[in-house]
Amino acid sequence: MSENQFKVLLVDDELDILEFLSYNLEKEGYEVFTARNGVEALKVAEKQVPHLIILDVMMPEMDGIAACEELRKIPALSSTIIAFLTARGEDYSQIAGFEAGADDYITKPVRPKVLVSRVKALLKRTGEATQTVEVVDSNTVTIGNLLIDKERYLIRIGDNEMILPRKEFELLSLLVSKPGKVFTREEIYYSVWGENVVVGDRTIDVHIRKLREKIGNEHIKTLKGIGYKFVE
Repeated sequence: MSENQFKVLLVDDELDILEFLSYNLEKEGYEVFTARNGVEALKVAEKQVPHLIILDVMMPEMDGIAACEELRKIPALSSTIIAFLTARGEDYSQIAGFEAGADDYITKPVRPKVLVSRVKALLKRTGEATQTVEVVDSNTVTIGNLLIDKERYLIRIGDNEMILPRKEFELLSLLVSKPGKVFTREEIYYSVWGENVVVGDRTIDVHIRKLREKIGNEHIKTLKGIGYKFVE
């Protein structure tokens, strides 16, 4: 997909920032939409279904964190990349943003070349739904730099190998089976634990946290209130 086929929604209450970002992205051929607060962003996003949303954190009416949480509840936006604009040193905002379902953050002030580069990198992820999963043999699957050995419950990321506990392994295998697809919590429960097994509400979250610690936060994305998806 070329740049001029991508839709980008910019959300910030400062008009000069919106104009600066819009100018530089439109110059690169992106179709740009804008909103001045979270409430307006939800309306524009539902109507336009952008590929990328760049959200400021501090805004009136509905801040960026709350807006991100609401955006992640909209099924049509399940594949939309969300990045926060954060001031340098706002570690809390970055953590809160990831917990709300954000994919990344961009530190401001941002230079035009850096902005364009980051946007291009983020939009590459929109191709993840058609990511190629290579089945090496009946017991081995690879995607990107991740190899999954079903026979030994072993995964390899680059040169690092590790054996996973059974449920963590089954959960990862499920997510990797369809990169980019959002698996609901119900789908995960039935596929990994089975219909007749009763587990606590936090069980999936704990297993996801453990997987992230082992393979990296960037590979498993949370869609708040919906479920999880795997990205390369």
